[in-house]
Amino acid sequence: MGLISRRKFVKLGAKGVLLAAVPAALQFDPTTVFAGPAEGGAVLTEYFRHFGVDETVIRRVLAAGLEKGGDYCDVYFQHTISNSIRLEDNIVSQAATNIDFGVGIRVLKGDQTGYSFTEEIAPEAMALAAKTAANIAAAGKTATPVGLTLHDVQDNYAVQTGWEAVGVDGKIPLLQRINEKITSLDKRVVRSLVFFDDETSYVLFANSEGRVTCDYRPLTSIVGVCTAEQNGQRETGHYDYAIRDGIEFYTPQRLDHLASEAVRRTVLLFDAVKPQAGEMPVVLAAGSSGILMHEAMGHGMEADFNRKGESIFADKIGKPVAENFVSIVDDGTLKGSAGSINIDDEGNDSQNTVLVENGSLRSYMHDRISARYYKVAPTGSGRRESFRYAPLPRMRNTYMLPGPHTRDEIIASVKKGVLCDSFSNGEVRIGPGDFTFYVKVGYLIEDGKLTAPVKDINLIGNGPDALSKIVMVGDDLEMAHGSWTCGKDGQGVSASMGLPTVKVSALTVGGVNG
Repeated sequence: MGLISRRKFVKLGAKGVLLAAVPAALQFDPTTVFAGPAEGGAVLTEYFRHFGVDETVIRRVLAAGLEKGGDYCDVYFQHTISNSIRLEDNIVSQAATNIDFGVGIRVLKGDQTGYSFTEEIAPEAMALAAKTAANIAAAGKTATPVGLTLHDVQDNYAVQTGWEAVGVDGKIPLLQRINEKITSLDKRVVRSLVFFDDETSYVLFANSEGRVTCDYRPLTSIVGVCTAEQNGQRETGHYDYAIRDGIEFYTPQRLDHLASEAVRRTVLLFDAVKPQAGEMPVVLAAGSSGILMHEAMGHGMEADFNRKGESIFADKIGKPVAENFVSIVDDGTLKGSAGSINIDDEGNDSQNTVLVENGSLRSYMHDRISARYYKVAPTGSGRRESFRYAPLPRMRNTYMLPGPHTRDEIIASVKKGVLCDSFSNGEVRIGPGDFTFYVKVGYLIEDGKLTAPVKDINLIGNGPDALSKIVMVGDDLEMAHGSWTCGKDGQGVSASMGLPTVKVSALTVGGVNG
């Protein structure tokens, strides 16, 4: 990690930072070579050159991984360039660049996994890592890797200009516009923070079955944080975007909307109250309330938890788990969404996986290991944080499909309850699905109407139970493109989620007693 001092940062021009972050082999617009579907051998040649390998080297590494009797071996090359900037009250307080480069080697023997990685991409280092991973298999017939064949991939990323082609002088004006907007919208604003990140990953994957895929993955996020003060009371709120796109995504309209939402979500907290504690109907607002579904329900539909019998959904395939107007998908193909991928980290095509259809559980999210166990095809859900980790079944863009009700009729149906608009954190026990979520912003619902805003309340319940208690689903599906990082087994990956307005008949709300 390289940190740049504020004084040095101000002096550096675009090319200075760009060249510090990007090796000589990459100083071109990658969208002209790597973005979009692979086009025959030319793209593969570029990736081989990028990582300093060729087919002969890769097949030797795969053979080393199989030499002790493994059933299968794959290699995952990754080069990631990430940059971050922090703007505090219109002053650049920190900037950082990080470059990560290496290869992970996995060997499978039955249900067992051997894994090793190296940051040195040289034939000897890779062969040693492969032999380490091969130790999972002690004996058996040695398989031979077959010839490599490039598999064309989808194009689910909207990027027009690679982030390597954008210097810091092209990024700072975005942050300054947000800062200026936040500080000008309300006289009660006393502080603003803006965080910006961009990341580019180059991925090359090959396995002993001969499949080769490559992908160019852009990702960027921006967060605007507002602090306001009124009569000695301070409140803080934020709004953010995360997207697989280039700088062209950050239009003036989007930047102004981000700033306006950050301020709105902050100042309304001055009038917020706490409801009476107890069990009551809860309406989940369209969009970012999807985080509750992601955490409390989605993880339980990842196949590894079910294969091990740890999820409450382990015996529910083909059985009703919700009302017949409830359908949930995990879709890795949404154009530009932060959770989208062209291929997963096992080289499989991304897809739209139907998890719950008309109230019945239809599928889990599968990687190679779970798909083999259940005798189904992988769902393109094998994901990993980096080459240092083996892939796991993970969510991508998880959302509920629109239902038959309107937002207005859902709210009108509640005599006394709460509407939850945004969440700040929570805790979930994946197996049983028990959860506690902290509601940052919401509203009281009284006699079918939204009244006072609420804050600092908890929602307590059980994911599968809450799923079965969804009694109304709105027709207003909204994807929430916030900067979420989904954690599992020590790995974090980008994910997105969405939800229409949803009514849960009863959840426990932590508020004021008495």
